[in-house]
Amino acid sequence: MLDSPAERLEALALGLAEDEVEFHRSRSLARLTSWRIGGPGDLFVAPNDRRSLSAALGRASATGVPVTFIGGGTNLLVSDKGVRGLVIKLGEGFDYIRWADEGGEKATVEVGAATKLARLVRETVDAGYGGLEFAAGIPGLVGGGTLMNAGAFGGELGEAIQSIEVADGEGQVSRIGTTELQFSYRKLALQADRVLISVGFVLLRSSTSRLRNTVEVVQKKRRKKQPVGHPNAGSVFRNPPGEYAGRLIERAGLKGTQVGEARISDEHANFIVNLGDARADDVRRLMQLVQDSVWERSGVWLEPEVRMLGEW
Repeated sequence: MLDSPAERLEALALGLAEDEVEFHRSRSLARLTSWRIGGPGDLFVAPNDRRSLSAALGRASATGVPVTFIGGGTNLLVSDKGVRGLVIKLGEGFDYIRWADEGGEKATVEVGAATKLARLVRETVDAGYGGLEFAAGIPGLVGGGTLMNAGAFGGELGEAIQSIEVADGEGQVSRIGTTELQFSYRKLALQADRVLISVGFVLLRSSTSRLRNTVEVVQKKRRKKQPVGHPNAGSVFRNPPGEYAGRLIERAGLKGTQVGEARISDEHANFIVNLGDARADDVRRLMQLVQDSVWERSGVWLEPEVRMLGEW
């Protein structure tokens, strides 16, 4: 019987090696996040196919090692102490766009979870199909964008999604259709042990020139509003009903407030930037300051939009 975390990790490593799944020990996760912050994952796997993914999940389940899944890292704050257990990031084999029924008024497209959202928007617009143009400029991958129901300028990914494909904690793959999908503001309700591996979209024929114009307008708006030059994770807090988190933070007088090397952006108060050597704890403390100050000033408790991973 495996009694300690170290013994379970070693058993998992041996199992991964036996299944010919490439893995890394104590892999730094900082460079895998847009904040460029965070400690190591005990074991790290980037499977390039379903066999490797299923094997990794199955071995982790058998040895009792917890699994953490990361996507493009654009909405992650990883603890300075890192993440215990197995960290999985889908590899290049899950980066694809496959069209079906293209050419009519409606098209379906199957997209790997590791595909960049920007690439998907570009290809669908170039093909003359609308439904995703609002997402132009949203960073990250299709998988992460789906899990947080990414949206902007009145649109959300969930509105164009007809199904998703997931792997469970044992590595078994299944498809979830429209009637079972539960999207809400910045969230898809999905069991914690499910790994999203592909997304099916339904798009409608539209004017390519109109779509490109819309993309240009959206990108200009994003560039005007968002800070550049320092690593960040986009919007840190969700907008509460009928209000904007950035406006509430600005009203609390927090623009430019700094903890260590983490700073609330002078351009947009709902962004926290890494000035160079910020630690995860700097960001966490700044987030707590924002929540407390906005609550005292406006009576609104801001909910984080970023995921916090690891030991705190």
